[in-house]
This record gives sequence, structure tokens and C-alpha cells, in this order.
Amino acid sequence: MPATLQSLEKTRNIGFIAHIDAGKTTVTERVLYFTGRIRKIGGVDDGTTAMDWMAQERERGITITSAATTAQWGDYTINIIDTPGHIDFTAEVERSLRILDGGVVVFDAVAGVQPQSETVWRQADKYNVPRICFVNKMDRVGADFYRTIDSISHRLQANPIAVQIPIGQEDEFLGVIDLIEGKSWTWAEEGVETPKEGPVPEEFIEEYRNYRGQMIEKIAETDDELLSKYIEEEEISNQEIKDALRKATIGYSIVPVFCGTALRTKGIQPLIDAIGDYLPSPLDVPPVIGKPPTSDEEITRAPDPTEPFSALAFKTVSDPYIGRLVYFRVYSGTAAAGSSVYNSSNRRRERLGRIVQMHAQHREESVRVHAGQIAARCGTEIHCNRETRFAPRAIQLCWRLSASLNR
Repeated sequence: MPATLQSLEKTRNIGFIAHIDAGKTTVTERVLYFTGRIRKIGGVDDGTTAMDWMAQERERGITITSAATTAQWGDYTINIIDTPGHIDFTAEVERSLRILDGGVVVFDAVAGVQPQSETVWRQADKYNVPRICFVNKMDRVGADFYRTIDSISHRLQANPIAVQIPIGQEDEFLGVIDLIEGKSWTWAEEGVETPKEGPVPEEFIEEYRNYRGQMIEKIAETDDELLSKYIEEEEISNQEIKDALRKATIGYSIVPVFCGTALRTKGIQPLIDAIGDYLPSPLDVPPVIGKPPTSDEEITRAPDPTEPFSALAFKTVSDPYIGRLVYFRVYSGTAAAGSSVYNSSNRRRERLGRIVQMHAQHREESVRVHAGQIAARCGTEIHCNRETRFAPRAIQLCWRLSASLNR
């Protein structure tokens, strides 16, 4: 089906980033399960997660290389990149953030902000990536949701805002309260189940009103119309709160915070909803800027399937069966497999060859790619210069070492 602006509006290119052992890959695994991308939940300790596919990753229980996949959640298409958390592989995070539109930052509810949390946060700042936060491991001894929010504010100099509050902590963690909708989501103690929706528990009514008031006040500060209503004590609808929160998140002025425990599969469905509600689509980020091969004049490319085709290759890997795999993000236009494209690095036309959609190490053939997609090309390695250059009605696939790039 040809891409449309409506389909782009429902597309999310997001990455999961975190300090090592914050539970990022476990969160990703649960997201893939609930979106139907995988049928069975794997475990990091067992070496059976979908995204940690390398033998070294499964042996050591850590993510070494970033892995890409695509999932569906309702009307939303979510392109996901699971990144490493270890400092030794931070270049993988950098090259991934270079092409992402949004990010989910995972924090350990016990440790809060950790050293690599600061690193990935700075990398996201560098590439102007809007993000939401997920406070994981709420069932662990010593977990503290509110202390983690304070550490995000003080150590990362961010403006976090709780959109949920937990129902209990540590071994008494049962679910979350949605501060916008005014309802609770609770999960059974064991097993993978759909959350049970209900009213705010009586014992949490006062806490709910307090944190909802703080949330609305912070959101109103970012929107003049909402601020006027807040000052005049007029009624503010839930949809107005959501719209203003989305705008503030995309504008980097607010970071919504959610919580749960991925290992116990609690809090994941509301997190997936939040990815669609608050993180940007390709239409919400500024058009990419580049230069044509023959001049230094800057040209913009809007994320529109009818624009000339342009893309950026951000990673290359060696596949034992098909040779080189070049991952690329499409910024504008449409291209079919086997079409002739322009490589702005060596200034010559090349055959695009096979196009595949990746699910970790698994490949799914694709007939064509369009603006907003992340895909891979099978074939030889592509080299390019450091400058981004556009070629009208052609592709540019530029391989870079992302650690030295500016967006």
C-alpha cells in the first residue's frame, strides 16, 4: 500500500535507551509480545529474548549491538531500535539516536539515574530527540518512584512530570493510576494478563488529586490557552491535557514519566499507548537539511512520499549468508527494490537491490520503502563523506561513524 500523510501521522520511530541492567531489553521484549510481534516472552537470563540475538549477547546477558524491528499497536506502526546500555557500546546508541524521532528512557526504580543514564540523555539532547521515561522494577526492594523523578530533575536538568502514580511499591506494587483519565490499571500477581480497569482506589484519592493538580499546573505553563483556563479556574478537558502534553513533549519542555515492572509484565500496555500519544511522528520533527552534490546550497526534504527520495545509512553489518546489510532511514520520497539510486559519497548511480525489513537478525522482504521507514539494503558496503548531501529524485545512502556527527 502506498504511503500517505495519514499513515505517516501514525508512524513512530523510537528507541529504548538506558543504563545497563535497567531492564531496557526486558521492556522491549514485553512491548513486542503485547503488540503481537512475538508469540512467547523470552528472558535475558535465559538468553531467549528476541532482540539480543547474537551468541555473545545471549551468553553474557547484555545488549552489544542495536537491533531493529517493527510492531503494530492499533493504528500505529512502531519502528523500534533496542540499543546497548554498556558504555563500551555507546557508539551504537549514538548512531541510532541520529535517525530516531523519539525515545523511551528506562530507569531502575531502585538506582534512579545512573552514569550511563546521563550519557544516553546527553546523546538524546545532542540530536534533539523527544523522550518519555519509564521507571522500571517497581517490584524490587528499595524501589521509589518519586525519588527517581527527583533524580531525573536534579541530575539530568530535565522537567519530568508524573503522568501515572504507582499503586504500592516493592512487593506491594499492584498497578498504576492514570492521572489524566482518573482511573486505575491493576495486574494479577502472576502471569501475562490484560490489566483490570477500575476507579482510583479510595486510599489513593488524596494522592491522586495532589499529583494531578501538579501535572495540570506544569502542563499549563507550556500552553498559553491552557494557562488562561487554569488561572481562571475553568474546566480543562482530558483531551486538552493530552494535546498540550504531546506538544510540550515534542517541544522538549516536558518529559512524561510512567512506571511499572517489565519482568512481571505490569505497566507495559499504558507505556505503548503513551508512545503513540506523546512521541512524535515523522511529520512532527523538522524537515531534514542537506546539500546537493554539486553545490553548497542547503536544501530541505519534508517527510512526504511524493518528495524526491533521500535517505541516510546509519549502520552496516556483515551477514554470513547475504554479505553486507546496510541499515538506512528514509527521510523523503519512495523507492522500489532494484531501482537505480544515487550514492552521494562516490557520486555515481547504484542499484538499490533487495530491501528488507529487519526483526533482530530475521529479514522480511519488502517491495518498496517510503518516507518515515527504517529498512536495510542487502549488498555491498556503502561509503560516504561526512557531509550530508541530497540528490534530486535520487537516493543518498551515506555511511557514517555517528559518534562524530551533528544532526
